[in-house]
Amino acid sequence: VGVKESHQMTIFRIIAAILHLGNLEIQAERDGDACSVSSEDKHLNNFCGLLGVEHSQMQHWLCHRK
Repeated sequence: VGVKESHQMTIFRIIAAILHLGNLEIQAERDGDACSVSSEDKHLNNFCGLLGVEHSQMQHWLCHRK
């Protein structure tokens, strides 16, 4: 397709992270008014590792609107 190999790896990393995010288990709390993500979730760990984002921040912001 004409994409450099270094750019291909970046694209693959982003796609893999998105696929892991889709497998994340989000648990409902308080009759569906709140949610949480387990800090031990392997898909969250892989997502954060692939994109280089802070685990605790991603865990927090996946469950909060602001």
